[in-house]
Amino acid sequence: MSDVSARAAVIFDGHPLWLDALERLLARLDVQVVGRATRAADAERLIVDARPDLLVGDFSSITPRDGDGAAASWSTIVARAKKANPDLRCVILSESDDPIEIDQAFAAGADVFCVKRAEPDDLAAAIRQSFEHLIYFARTQTTAHPTRTSADNGYSAEGLTKRELEILRLVAEGLSNAQLASRLWVTEQTIKFHLSNIYRKLNVANRTEASRWAQLHGVLEQEEADPAVVA
Repeated sequence: MSDVSARAAVIFDGHPLWLDALERLLARLDVQVVGRATRAADAERLIVDARPDLLVGDFSSITPRDGDGAAASWSTIVARAKKANPDLRCVILSESDDPIEIDQAFAAGADVFCVKRAEPDDLAAAIRQSFEHLIYFARTQTTAHPTRTSADNGYSAEGLTKRELEILRLVAEGLSNAQLASRLWVTEQTIKFHLSNIYRKLNVANRTEASRWAQLHGVLEQEEADPAVVA
């Protein structure tokens, strides 16, 4: 059976205390930390020089400084690392469970996305699973795939994602941005981002026009047929 022991890791985070915690956690898995970084540029150099089996950390916590530019775009660094070593396992940590950030992480090549408030044992299990592939989960769609359309009642999703349709239905029910954020467990900024996309796709100017569009096109009647996706 495969094992994570005897593997090497590079870890990165803008906060040294988190690096200490990660190193202790990886030691429990017999994974040797061969590089630590608090700057994005240093993390990228370590990945190239050490060629680790495992990359763990939170690039979003690294702020631009000492010539790092725009924090070296963590998604770009992950993509480069995976291209250089396709067998590399990448675990992205984040303070946020924003579905947009999750989609970006997986699009860049991350194998695991873990919110920092998770239990240490859960992160350890996720790291093991990234190598062993013994447990599989149903795929959870967030913003990646457009919804299908229905010709039966003339309703067209106009390229809206399932998350955007869910938000559109709730907007049509009269929920405010704060209520939407609370209901969907995301930030109000994320709701505003989705609403902006919805308005653009539907060619409407505001939530009143979007609600009217939803009513005219039978979106509310589609709610039972298209269950909401948890992201």
